Amino acid sequence: MVWQGKQPGIYEGWADCRKQVEGFNGALFKGFPTRELAQSALNDDPSKYLSKKLNSPKRIVCNNPLIGEPVADSICVDAACSGNPGVLEYRGVDTRSGAELFRIGPFPQGTVNLGEFLAIVHALAYLKQRESNWPVYSDSRTAIAWVRKKAINTNLEPSPKNRELFDLVGRALKWLKEHEYKNRVLKWETEYWGEIPADFGRK
Repeated sequence: MVWQGKQPGIYEGWADCRKQVEGFNGALFKGFPTRELAQSALNDDPSKYLSKKLNSPKRIVCNNPLIGEPVADSICVDAACSGNPGVLEYRGVDTRSGAELFRIGPFPQGTVNLGEFLAIVHALAYLKQRESNWPVYSDSRTAIAWVRKKAINTNLEPSPKNRELFDLVGRALKWLKEHEYKNRVLKWETEYWGEIPADFGRK
């Protein structure tokens, strides 16, 4: 969807959208899981949907035919933790544009694995609500395994300091057990593609 470009409007694919924004100074655009959401955003303030990274997405080229390139119409998630355990937050972004779709936290005490797990489940719920079949990328094998098993395995003990976080984890586990989803949960191949677009850039 294009707010500012050669011809603002909603486009079905990136090829058509790209024609409207390439070479246009100050272009504002973003991918949405559904046309309904795109239509709503088109008539709204673009700043509500765009991140600072929006107009400079990194072009990913992978020369390994066994790996290939990531699916552009997807959500990438990541978590950041200051210490482990430490202050935790997580977010999800549109893979193609880098636009932030959600950001949760900070929580005063958490772990990266818990944040990555919550981010994946949040993305799945986000997509299900919008009836989208986009895949979800995470660079955490542990979190992906927890989602598939619908169970976590953490050494972090519940305490008053992390009660809110564990409440959210409980809700995420309940959601996984009560809902079916068709979205693929895929491993982000950092070695070939670089840092995941949802990375907080704090390494």
